[in-house]
Amino acid sequence: MRKLVRQHFRFFLFAILAAIALRLLFIFRFPGVVTDSFVYGDIAKNWLQHSIFGQSGQEISPTYVRLPGYPAFLVAVFAIFGIEHYRAALVVQMFVDIGTCFLIADVARRVISDRAAKAAFLLTALCPFLASYVAAALTETLEVFFTTLALDLAIIGIEKLDMGMLRPWFGCGLAVGAAILLRPDGGLLLAAIIAYLLILLRRAFKRRSGARARHIVLAALVLGCVALAPLVPWTWRNFRTMGRFEPLAPRYANEEDEFVPMGFNRWIKTWIVDYTSVEEIYWPAPGNALDVGKLPDRAFDSPEQRQETVEALADYNNELHFDPELDARFAAIAAERIHNAPLRYYVWLPLLRIVDMWLRPRTETLPSDSRWWEFNDDPKWSALAVGLGVIGLLYVGAAGMGLVRGGPIKHLGLLLTFVVLRSAFLGTLENPEPRYTLECYPVVIILASALWGKISWQKS
Repeated sequence: MRKLVRQHFRFFLFAILAAIALRLLFIFRFPGVVTDSFVYGDIAKNWLQHSIFGQSGQEISPTYVRLPGYPAFLVAVFAIFGIEHYRAALVVQMFVDIGTCFLIADVARRVISDRAAKAAFLLTALCPFLASYVAAALTETLEVFFTTLALDLAIIGIEKLDMGMLRPWFGCGLAVGAAILLRPDGGLLLAAIIAYLLILLRRAFKRRSGARARHIVLAALVLGCVALAPLVPWTWRNFRTMGRFEPLAPRYANEEDEFVPMGFNRWIKTWIVDYTSVEEIYWPAPGNALDVGKLPDRAFDSPEQRQETVEALADYNNELHFDPELDARFAAIAAERIHNAPLRYYVWLPLLRIVDMWLRPRTETLPSDSRWWEFNDDPKWSALAVGLGVIGLLYVGAAGMGLVRGGPIKHLGLLLTFVVLRSAFLGTLENPEPRYTLECYPVVIILASALWGKISWQKS
């Protein structure tokens, strides 16, 4: 990349300035310090001031509801700029995201061409979805950076397999490990790379290339060991401090003695497909009243089931919390719905959730109404929602066009394996949030850049 930057210095300079301007706009106009941000910040503050990875209360209680990656980032920021200086964290994230621009460009350079690298850099620099999460004190910006770094190093390692070089795989393992320490679903990145290495191993066996097969196995071992090594001290800490084997973090970010309404969650998954329902039904419970009128018609299979659901929600609204008996009623409704339509539960609804996460206007960090299609919002926010929806379609559409008509892309299997695996996992969640597909956007941008990269591959 250094040679490419020197050759086109003015292009990269103006692109970087545009990227900084866009991200600063979001940071100062739409800063996103939300509930989860304060959870991370509270843990970081206690870790920094009291050497306890825990949450505040009457006393500081050790916790494992969040992985240590993002709190560690905030500890570094707070130590330099001051406790709870979240805006400083957002500015640091801006520079991390500029680094992501270079990494995505480098992947495009390796798998397509120099020309594609320039296009990828510009598409990343001007991407409003990546820029908007720079302004959110959440894990997304760092997660996208380490995901791209891991893919870049994996591609370098694959290209050096015949030389038996392990250094790229060591670096790839570190990047994957960092992604896992930020979010549990970072493990999907490790699974995707290992799966692609298994495909290469099968090809090596077919070609009877024993040396290459050995190099692939050794690369996979190095990658796996290095990526998972950071989880060992975390798992040991949880077992020693909390008395529980927890190598990642609880699925529902719950404390050990906190009741999780699994029946309610299962019922949610029998009908939810969009982010609007996450905001209106899933997130408010427990603690807030739920409006039955916000439920779509697909939440009921019959008038009798509708009545049963309305009664269960009315009982919840009276207490604003779930007990095992009420949760069992939701579980029974869910079991009936799954029995009536198993394909809907296991196939169609997950597919619709995936589509919603990929194509919905990404306004969750902005003032726009999540029910953007009703146009009941302030006209400027409705226009923003529609505009972002169009931009999202253009990015995904350009990626599809690049895949079909953009010419050859080296190591395409690795990139697509990651996107498919992550998308399939996201379809199983009961909270389809568009931000969960951001980790796939480096691949989207790389595929889109193929439209501008129909020239010969460049050497790594």
